[in-house]
Amino acid sequence: MTLNIDEQDLYSKRQTLIDTARRAFDKGLQTNAGGNLSVRLAGIDACVIKPSGVGYPECTHDNLMVVGFDGTILMGTLKPSKDKDFHLAIYRARPDVNSVVHVHSPWATGWASAKRDIPLLTVQSIEKLGHLPSIPLGENGGLQSAAQVEDVFKDKSIRGALMHNHGTIGVGSTMLKALQLCEIIEETAHIATVKEIVSQGK
Repeated sequence: MTLNIDEQDLYSKRQTLIDTARRAFDKGLQTNAGGNLSVRLAGIDACVIKPSGVGYPECTHDNLMVVGFDGTILMGTLKPSKDKDFHLAIYRARPDVNSVVHVHSPWATGWASAKRDIPLLTVQSIEKLGHLPSIPLGENGGLQSAAQVEDVFKDKSIRGALMHNHGTIGVGSTMLKALQLCEIIEETAHIATVKEIVSQGK
């Protein structure tokens, strides 16, 4: 791949990712070094992505990676996340998606670990999410494959998904929109849990 990156765009996208990662961490959507987030670069089939083993609050301009949509590492010395393949698959399948956010937020991941769909109970969740599909575990109970994730997100109406035993994915035209979807999914999972507890007490 010919490296033709707009330096101003690269700086801006890195900073946006750093700010988004901090917000996700501060809101408790992701702790330690799990989860992943990425943002599409302008004019090139590549994205800025968080490296493996780096926590959300530790993201910096120096440690973020640039990876081509074919998987080629274009910039950075660390190892991209093992989740990079499904990020790249979404970008290839969805030109309208400019950012992918994946978190292990506790309420939503609780539902995902129970292999239960999160009911969309509020006006906001219905309006913002529309439909929240669940993606089962991969082969031999392993992590979801890029092909599984791509199959779900090929549908342009899908903005978020629940991954069994893994967490959530939000996509959007901006990083903020992708993160806000993950926030709504987490809020919706929390509300659904409270509703179940209250209903049992009747």
